[in-house]
Amino acid sequence: MPPKPPRKQSLSMSRGARKRDEDSGTEVGEGADEWTQSKATVRPPDQLDLTDAELKEEFTRILTANNPHAPQNIVRYSFKEGTYKPIGFVSQLAVHFSQVGNLIPKDSDEGRRQHYRDEMVAGSQESAKVVLSDTENLEEDEEPKEGEIEAESQIDTAAAEVAEKVAEEELMTPKQPKEQKLTNQFNFSDRASQTLNHPLRDRECQMEPPPRTNFSATANQWEIYDAYVEELKKQEKIKEKEKTKTPVAKKTGKMAMRKLTSMESQSDDITKVSQAAKIVERMVNQNTYDDVVQDFKYYEDAADEYRDQEGTLLPLWKFQNDKAKRLAVTALCWNSKYNDLFAVGHGSYDFMKQSRGMLLLYSLKNPSFPEYIFNSDSGIMCLDIHVDHPYLVVVGHYDGNVAIYNLKKPHSQPSFRSSAKSGKHMDPVWQVKWQKDDMDHNLNFFSVSSDGRIVSWTLVKSELVHTDVIKLKVEGSTTDVPEGLQLHTVGCGTAFDFHKEIDYMFLVGTEEGKIYKCSKSYSSQFLDTYDAHNMAVDAVTWNPYHTKVFMSCSSDWTVKIWDHTIKTPMFIYDLNSAVGDVAWAPYSSTVFAAVTTDGKAHVFDLAINKYEAICKQPVVAKKKNKITHVQFNPIYPIIIVGDERGHVTCLKLSPNLRKMPKEKKGQEVQKGPTVEIAKLDKLLNLVREVKTKT
Repeated sequence: MPPKPPRKQSLSMSRGARKRDEDSGTEVGEGADEWTQSKATVRPPDQLDLTDAELKEEFTRILTANNPHAPQNIVRYSFKEGTYKPIGFVSQLAVHFSQVGNLIPKDSDEGRRQHYRDEMVAGSQESAKVVLSDTENLEEDEEPKEGEIEAESQIDTAAAEVAEKVAEEELMTPKQPKEQKLTNQFNFSDRASQTLNHPLRDRECQMEPPPRTNFSATANQWEIYDAYVEELKKQEKIKEKEKTKTPVAKKTGKMAMRKLTSMESQSDDITKVSQAAKIVERMVNQNTYDDVVQDFKYYEDAADEYRDQEGTLLPLWKFQNDKAKRLAVTALCWNSKYNDLFAVGHGSYDFMKQSRGMLLLYSLKNPSFPEYIFNSDSGIMCLDIHVDHPYLVVVGHYDGNVAIYNLKKPHSQPSFRSSAKSGKHMDPVWQVKWQKDDMDHNLNFFSVSSDGRIVSWTLVKSELVHTDVIKLKVEGSTTDVPEGLQLHTVGCGTAFDFHKEIDYMFLVGTEEGKIYKCSKSYSSQFLDTYDAHNMAVDAVTWNPYHTKVFMSCSSDWTVKIWDHTIKTPMFIYDLNSAVGDVAWAPYSSTVFAAVTTDGKAHVFDLAINKYEAICKQPVVAKKKNKITHVQFNPIYPIIIVGDERGHVTCLKLSPNLRKMPKEKKGQEVQKGPTVEIAKLDKLLNLVREVKTKT
C-alpha cells in the first residue's frame, strides 16, 4: 500500500486554489467544482436579430424515403423491343458508406481449416510452456540431490527424443502453401454483365374450370355375358347381309364403310375443337377490330349538328372471302332472329360469264371468315331467310332451279332442290320470297323468273311441289296467226313483293318497265298495271308502315314512290346512274336508301327533304366497281352494301339520317306505326292536292 499524503499539505493546496479563484474575480461557492460552473455562450458577429414571434415560429419538415438527388429521367436500351425506353422505377437508396469485410462464416470450409490451424498452434504453445516451467523449477533449486539429478538427465533425454521425432515428421510431410483468406461472400458482385436485362413479366388469366361429372357403375358377369351375346348377334346379321350381296356390292360396301368410319372419326375430332375454335376466333377478331366495334357501339358523328340536315355513312367492317373474289353480290338478307347474321348470295349478272355460285352467311362478330359456306354449280341470283325458321334459306339459281338450304345440317348440299321433272324455271330466277304456311302447315315460298311464270312451291313430304300462280303477258302484244291462233308476248318478271297485310295481293316488276298488281286468286288477269319505267324494274318493295305506298327502282336512273290506288307516281328521283337496289328503313316510314352503279349510296328522308337525298356518299373505292344491293338492319342503325367484286361493306348511319321527333315541353313524344303512317300521309296529301290542282 502506498503511504498516505500528510493532511497539512492537502489543506494548503485547497487554500492556494481558493486564493487564486479570488484573485481571478470569480465567485465560487464552497465545494463547487469546474463542471458546476456556468458556461458563457459565445455569439457569432453575423447572427440575425429575430423577434420573439419569429423565434417561436415552427418549421415542420417531413422526412420521406425519396432521394431528392435521384434522377427521374433515366433512359435505357430495351433489347426486347429494340428501342430506348424510359425507366419508371428509380432506386431511392443512397449509400453513404460501404466497406468490404473479411469475415468468414464458421460453417464454411475455410472457417473450419482456420479453426483447426489455430487449435494446432495453441497446442504447440502449451507444450512449450510446460517445458519452460519445468526448466525454471530446476534452476531455482540451488543444490539438487542425486536422485533429482538422475531424473533431470532422464527428462533431457526424453525431450531430445521428442524433438528428433518432431523434426523427422516435419521433414517427411511436405509444407503446404498458406491459403489466402477469401473475401466476404455476402459482398460478392458480378462484373461480367454489361447490360441490365429486365425480368419478363408473367401474365396470367383466370377462367372457369371445365365442367366435371362423377360416374360410377358396377359390372357383373351377367352384364358382360349379355354384351358379348349382343355383339355376336350383330356379327351374324352382318354376315347374312354380305351373303345376299353380289361380290361387286361387297367391295363397294366395304369401301363405303371404311369411308364412313374415317369420316366419323375425323368429324368427332373436329367437332370437339370447332366450337372452341370459333369462340377463340371471335375473341381474336374482337381484339383486332376493337376500334371498329367501339365505333359501331358508341360513335356518333358530332359534325351533324353543324350540317344543314345532311348526314354521313361511317364505314365499319368489310366482309370478303377469297373463294368468292370474282363473283358479284347478287342478294343480301338479314336473319330475323339473329340480328348479327346475314346471308350473301354470289353469282354473276353477265350471261356470258356464268360459272359457279356461293351462299355465305356472315356474322358481325366475326368479319374475317363466314359462319357457313355453301357451294353451287350455278350462280345464285336471289335468296330469302324464313321468319319463323331462321335456319332455312331458299335460293334461286341462274339455271332456273330453286333450292332450300338447312343450316342445321353440316353438309354443303341443299336439303331440297327442284329439277326439270318438278317444274323448274326455264330462265334465271330473279327473286324468291317465303310465305305463310298453307292449311296443312307445309312450308311455302314463291319465285319469279324471266320465263314469265310466278310459281308457288310447297314442301310436301320432303318433296317440292309447284303450282303456277300467274303467267305474265304483255298487254296489247297479241299477234294473229293465219291458222286462227293468237300468240302472246311473255313478260319477263324481274322483281316482286307481297303486301304486308293483304295476303293475296302482290306486285311484279318486268323487264319492259311495267309493274303489275296481281292476286293469287286470278291467274289470267291483273288487278292493275303501272307504266313505271323505261327500262327493266330492278326492285319493288312495299312500305313497312303504310299499306298503300310502294317503291320501285330501275336501270333508267330513277326511283319512284307510288300509291297503289293511283297510277301516277307520287315522287320521282333521278340519281344520274342506273339504280341497282332500294330498301325502306325499318325505323321510319319516310326514310329509304338506294344504291347506283357509279358506286354511291343515297339516303332519303321525305320528312326532311322531299326533293333530294340528305346523304350522297361514294362507298366503293374503285371506279369500275358497281354496287348491286343494299339492306337495312332490322335493329341496329347500320346498312350493308354489296358490290360486283364480291365485297360486302357495313356502314353506320349518322344521327341526321335517323332523326326521331323531338320532345316538346309538357308533351310526350308519340311513337309507333300510327305516328309513322300519319307522317307519310301528310306528305302524300300535299302531293295529291298539287296533282288535283294541275
